Amino acid sequence: MKPTRPTNLILTAVAFGALAYLFMRRYFGSIPDVTWLAGLAMAALGVVEFIAAHNTKAKIERRPRFGALNPLFVARLVVLAKASAMAGALFAGVYGGVTAWALSERGRLQVAAHNLAPAAAGLIGALILVAAALTLEHACRVPKPPDEEQNGKPSDRPQ
Repeated sequence: MKPTRPTNLILTAVAFGALAYLFMRRYFGSIPDVTWLAGLAMAALGVVEFIAAHNTKAKIERRPRFGALNPLFVARLVVLAKASAMAGALFAGVYGGVTAWALSERGRLQVAAHNLAPAAAGLIGALILVAAALTLEHACRVPKPPDEEQNGKPSDRPQ
């Protein structure tokens, strides 16, 4: 499995941001108001993933008091991290588009001013989720074996 590419996340966010902006310009009157719940939920999931990243890295490095590591669990964490990164990028784009629309229309439309703060919170929550997912994915990497020859010690490997 290859690491998540930042360009894929950026392209996803930009594409969905543009779509959300255009959608809001056309249909703002027929959609419900943006709520705080989704942004807070993404931020909370991001905090959980940051904690999981810290604990997983500690277990991989075999720090005391962190216990054993189940390789299947780490594989599941990688899948969670990759999915969370892409979902976070998608939501960052959507909330970014809605925030951009609300900023551009807040002086003219009361609904835009009303939706600005929850949309910005959603954008921040989605960015927290992306950062946490990338941190978790990085924490799940298998460390490279120490190179004994670079340290001046002879290698035990047959030549």
